[in-house]
Amino acid sequence: MPKTAAPKKNKTTKLRAAASAGYRKGDETRQRILDAALKAFGEASFKAVTTRRLAEAAGVSLPTLQYYFGDKEGLYRACAETIVERYRRHTGAAAQAARALNEQVLSDDGAAEATRAQLKALIRALAGFLVGSTEAERWAHFVARELRDPGPAFEILYENLWRPGVEIVARLIARILGRPQSDPAARIQALLLISSLLAFQSGRSISLRTMHWPSIGPKELAMVLASLDAQIDAIGRNPAVPDGPS
Repeated sequence: MPKTAAPKKNKTTKLRAAASAGYRKGDETRQRILDAALKAFGEASFKAVTTRRLAEAAGVSLPTLQYYFGDKEGLYRACAETIVERYRRHTGAAAQAARALNEQVLSDDGAAEATRAQLKALIRALAGFLVGSTEAERWAHFVARELRDPGPAFEILYENLWRPGVEIVARLIARILGRPQSDPAARIQALLLISSLLAFQSGRSISLRTMHWPSIGPKELAMVLASLDAQIDAIGRNPAVPDGPS
């Protein structure tokens, strides 16, 4: 009896499996380079870190690094884009709060308290990611350096991370206060509220020593969240909040 043509199918399956393994290996290599770059750029400035040092830290050749990212600036920008992507993945409450802003009406009964609840959900999501996440610790120094000394990644972080974050928090605060969305006092409170999280991220060593904490675990994070909730509860209930300039 003549043999069937089954081997062709087996060959196709093997080729697909090999391609899939190659993609996985490529993704792992790319991620290893990114992790090494986030650490290196957090420890030293963009100018001080060389591509050779980055390649050695990632355990890859210089041509491999160039294959994935082109040059040092390309890698630096990719680091910023990775941070933005991880932030968005972990803080879906931001989108939920934005939708709530569009759905609520200022004159509705309970609108201020509903907005306050949305603000708490958003800040809690931010705190959980920035303060309670070990993942965020890996790139905290990278972000802190961009804040102190803006480099090639500043615009990426500002346009996709900092500005949208401040805008949504300021809009929520303005709605709680019953003021226009562009109210300067609401923007100042938004900056202060978000900046307070950085004390437990980029300033983690100082915070841990001040609080006599060996680390930030669930118990410590719960204390931070309770304090943030108290700050949000005080918004609009403090007569000392100034009006913006006319």
